[in-house]
Amino acid sequence: MAGRIEDYALIGDMQTAALVCRDGTVDWLCLPRFDSHAIFAGLLGTGEHGFWRLGPAYAPGAEPPASARRTYRGDSLILESEWDTPRGTVRVIDFMPPRDGAPQLIRIVEGVSGRVPMRSELRMRFSYGRVVPWVHKQEGRTVAVAGPDSVWFDTEAETYGKALTTYADFTVAPGDRVAFTISWEPSHKEPPALPEPEQSLVATEDFWRDWVEHCTYHGPYREAVVRSLITLKALTYAPTGGIVAAPTTSLPEDIGGVRNWDYRYTWLRDAAITLSSLLRTGYREEARAWREWLLRAVAGDPENLQIMYGIAGERELGEAELDWLPGYENSTPVRVGNGAAHQLQLDVYGEVTEALHLGHMTGLARNDYASVLQLKLIRYLEDHWNEPDEGIWEVRGPRRHFVHSKVMAWVAVDRTIKLIESGDADGPLERWKQLRDDIHRDVCEKGYDKERNTFTQSYGSPELDASLLLIPQMGFLPPDDKRVIGTIEAIQRELSTSDGFILRYPTDGKDEGVDGLPGDEGAFLACSFWMADDLAMIGRVDEARKLFEKLLSLRNDLGLLAEEWDPRLQRQVGNFPQAFSHVPLIDTALRLTASGAYGG
Repeated sequence: MAGRIEDYALIGDMQTAALVCRDGTVDWLCLPRFDSHAIFAGLLGTGEHGFWRLGPAYAPGAEPPASARRTYRGDSLILESEWDTPRGTVRVIDFMPPRDGAPQLIRIVEGVSGRVPMRSELRMRFSYGRVVPWVHKQEGRTVAVAGPDSVWFDTEAETYGKALTTYADFTVAPGDRVAFTISWEPSHKEPPALPEPEQSLVATEDFWRDWVEHCTYHGPYREAVVRSLITLKALTYAPTGGIVAAPTTSLPEDIGGVRNWDYRYTWLRDAAITLSSLLRTGYREEARAWREWLLRAVAGDPENLQIMYGIAGERELGEAELDWLPGYENSTPVRVGNGAAHQLQLDVYGEVTEALHLGHMTGLARNDYASVLQLKLIRYLEDHWNEPDEGIWEVRGPRRHFVHSKVMAWVAVDRTIKLIESGDADGPLERWKQLRDDIHRDVCEKGYDKERNTFTQSYGSPELDASLLLIPQMGFLPPDDKRVIGTIEAIQRELSTSDGFILRYPTDGKDEGVDGLPGDEGAFLACSFWMADDLAMIGRVDEARKLFEKLLSLRNDLGLLAEEWDPRLQRQVGNFPQAFSHVPLIDTALRLTASGAYGG
């Protein structure tokens, strides 16, 4: 059985990522890309669906022991796990070197004290656990082959096969170092070069140290901000600049329920806000690469902007269910692909335009096509902003006039007006100023409940929605507007959990709710960070700081956050780690630091 979501560590090479549990088991790895088929899918099933455990030997039938300590080596993505055993202490170093050739996952066992018996158990199962590969020796190396894929296993330890699993049993004493590497290569090509684990470790540490040095934030929350930035960098597909929402699929928002989605794609919304955080912390190169990815992804058809694309800009992300996988803690179905790709979500026009605007304001080198794209997006919005859509939360129910979508349409028009006024683009300025006023008036008349003094989720609906917290952050209304304050206080009353975190919107348990799905979900962490931001903006800075630091306490021991927090089970839920949680963490830290609202 897989561990709790927060029991996992992330390692990656900025093209794919692996999740490593506390007991030294790699339960998730897709090769060669984030969205490729998994060779270890035990996270969504059982050990029969693939895993790689490396740790102290244990008795047959017993549970493998969890590490006593684990940490990332400095500001890097190199994981160090230590076990204290009756026979001594041992350390395992896990990392994936930034890629220059075949993707590699390297694991180095280091003896610390005593003499510790160790075991490696490698069970590769291709195609999300469905295919048992042909494992054989080739020129002294172990290789697993199935269809187009081959995975090469290299180690100086002696290995043997048993029950379709490759084992290595060995003992380490102080100073001993035993390395294990798996490398992927298309099966029709020559074998990958022999790994050089120790040199790769040095190079990987150098890479992360050099990258972190560019961070311009030096405030009181630097540890949390830097770890979040490293996580966002790890979720960036280096060859194209696309940013995945998370490296996993189908980790449930509701344990045992159906709210299980594939997040290994680039949502324009998530990527745009990630770009915003990177720009504000000194990372212009990542911002430039994302802008280039965006221009390629939407080239030729900007009027039909999708809400998400593949990491290389692919448009077709057809959704399917993997019925041979029992799901994480029996949460089914397990889905790959995402049918929401072709939904109409008008807010993405605002998020993309805001990201382009921020890049322009922070000195990102001008790109003429980016300005052309922005003008084309507004021309589309002119004709479609007043249509119903599926909204930010990708509801599977009927389309509605979501207030947040209209607000972000206003943002798109407003930022484009600013672009024209700066002299960097030409457009019908007066006409679009009138459009901006029309959208603003429409939202304030149809999306605001005067009796309750709050904006609502959609026109004419009684429900609230945490996305309304973005109204002051986007500049739609000033923070001291009574309607903004009323909305913040209403969301606190009606969408707060027992421990003070924020739900996205109401759900109805067994019945289908406003999102067209049965079941409930946890508190959405991004929304809780938005609440902290809003509280700071309206002058309740002490309350904002306390909420922010309470949110920081939800991170696992390595500083990682999933999508949601389940207040009933007191655990993280949803895909992991989640860009949409780490981005607002950075944003809130910057706001609180600027306001001086931090403890100690």
